[in-house]
Amino acid sequence: MNLKKEFEELLHYRNAYFLAFSATTGYVCFGWDIGLIGGVLALPSFQQYFGLDKESAAARAALSGNIVSVLQAGGFFGAMISTWFANRYGRKPSMLASAIVFFIGSVVQSIVGLGSTPAVGLKLFYFGRFFGGVGVGLMSALVPTYVTECAPRTIRGRCTGSIEVAVGLGNMLIWVNYGVSTQIPFGEIQWRLPIIVQIIPGVLFFFLMLFQPESPRWLVEKERYDDAAKSLAYIARTDPRSPSVQFTLSEIRADFVGRRQLGLVTQFRKMGESRMIALRCIIPSLLTFFQQWSGTNAINYYSPQIFTALGISSTTASLLATGIYGVVKFLTTCLVLAFLIDARSWGRKRTLFYGGLAQALMMIWLGGYAAIHPQPTLIPATYLSILAIYLFGVAFCLGWGMTPLVLGSEIAPGHLRPAVMSLATGVTWLFSYVIAEVTPRMLARIRWGTYVVFGVAGVLMAGWAWVGVPETTGVPLEDVTWLFHDGGEGVWTRFVQDAPGGGCVLRVLGKRRVTSVEELQRRVSKATRSLFGNALVFLGSNRGKPMRDRKL
Repeated sequence: MNLKKEFEELLHYRNAYFLAFSATTGYVCFGWDIGLIGGVLALPSFQQYFGLDKESAAARAALSGNIVSVLQAGGFFGAMISTWFANRYGRKPSMLASAIVFFIGSVVQSIVGLGSTPAVGLKLFYFGRFFGGVGVGLMSALVPTYVTECAPRTIRGRCTGSIEVAVGLGNMLIWVNYGVSTQIPFGEIQWRLPIIVQIIPGVLFFFLMLFQPESPRWLVEKERYDDAAKSLAYIARTDPRSPSVQFTLSEIRADFVGRRQLGLVTQFRKMGESRMIALRCIIPSLLTFFQQWSGTNAINYYSPQIFTALGISSTTASLLATGIYGVVKFLTTCLVLAFLIDARSWGRKRTLFYGGLAQALMMIWLGGYAAIHPQPTLIPATYLSILAIYLFGVAFCLGWGMTPLVLGSEIAPGHLRPAVMSLATGVTWLFSYVIAEVTPRMLARIRWGTYVVFGVAGVLMAGWAWVGVPETTGVPLEDVTWLFHDGGEGVWTRFVQDAPGGGCVLRVLGKRRVTSVEELQRRVSKATRSLFGNALVFLGSNRGKPMRDRKL
């Protein structure tokens, strides 16, 4: 890595990087909400205030599940309405509105019970969690779209991937839970303070976004071409009349030819216009579906209880172990973003495949340990089980943490991307809600079977990634469509061919290698030229280069 070149690039694209930083601050709220509630639920002061300590184990599990999952219900609603708001009012105003909604929800959560009984306070706490969830759901759907539409092509992957770093940073704020458990005396402020702290990234997100431009793509869609040129010029640090800005603007305008009036309902209807389009629209949602069944949010939400069940008896020690888990995930995410997400030696399929298998292995180990040693006491194997949880976090960040977001946005057809990603985000929140609801009940009833369920899901998602996902690393966005043209051999054969060991499997099955994407392109080009002669002129310096060597 050339550090001087990296530093020069950082300076050159500093406006774009600051834009990505400002927008992804919203995902710190998302990550903090994920990691916050498990630690708060584990605090004896919270349990006593709302009477959870007087309930039976089954009732306490149900209440915990409800408190956690009501935010996911709000997030699902926010994600579903995000596309309508973003298309009608713009990306930036919608994100500012999401910050306000999140702020109101956080304030309500932090003051519940003041001037009322704890029973009434619990109902208000549910409302605050739901309202804050709507804000987080809006953020989670709007930020990736905004960053993707604004970031320059050469650093788009890094800017989009920084979203997962923001989630990891939010997860790391669970150290606040550990701090209040050790430094704040037993009482209401002990559990209120972590909730108050979550207001900070929300306020920071709001004020940072005030100084950022609107998405140039949305401005072009609304035929505000001068404003779009100004946005592009700000991001690229150049003059709105410069050739580079005008060329990019012309590309965006060309992309909207014939699609300017494509409404949200029409986008959903067009998802089924062909088998290829339908496949490209369903894969992003399948990615987020499997991501939730990896078990990551089961650990995120209930890690203090899980560590306690493993034998870490004190609340302080379990919160310390949870804090270390957040650090492990954050550091791993940074390393994956820096070295693996765009590395052709790994690619998207390999990270999903190997990450899924590693997750499954760790979950099955935890299930086996819990079955053999159900008592919450420390034995030598306990430390291996704690290590397995940390290794699970590493495996998740390697594959199913960041890759579904990147791969899903690449696979989605350009003219349907807002609706496709809105649907995928909705699936994320829906099954995050399901996991939040069922995990405490599963831990209370089937115990070790909980980990086995997630372990089996890990094997299934690895197998699906091996056979059902294309390899998009190094493929320009405009050429992703060719990965879904079978060339007469079958699109699934192409997917398997790009999988680890896929070539050997095809030879054993007697299948011949599929026609390369470059060859498919040459066939279409030849047929076109035979019909129209030389009337069709291919533009751009990338023509003639191997597809995987082109720049995005």
